[in-house]
Amino acid sequence: MHEDWPALAAGLSGPLKELRGGAAEVMKGFGGLARAALEAKALDTKTKELIALGIAVATRCAPCIAFHAESAVKHGATRDEVMETMGMAIYMGAGPSVMYAAQAVEAFDQFQAKAKPTT
Repeated sequence: MHEDWPALAAGLSGPLKELRGGAAEVMKGFGGLARAALEAKALDTKTKELIALGIAVATRCAPCIAFHAESAVKHGATRDEVMETMGMAIYMGAGPSVMYAAQAVEAFDQFQAKAKPTT
């Protein structure tokens, strides 16, 4: 395992809470923007999360990968859908996106494993 993606996402909860308190109006605006962007209209929320995951890879944002991989799992994305999304991210982001695509797949797999009920 390269990175513990659920731990990365969880580890940011404190700093993000600090940011929400310290830049309350900006973060409130950002939250509104996120809700509006993710609202299901012509594209469903799962598709939008896959797009966000691809953009996270292309822009090389590890925390973004963690949050959008987790959200993709929550919205029912499949591993095949993630792989196809990574193909587009690699196409648009070139060589460095290959490395981040591998991390995004690892993140998706970890969140998917965590989401499955234990028997």
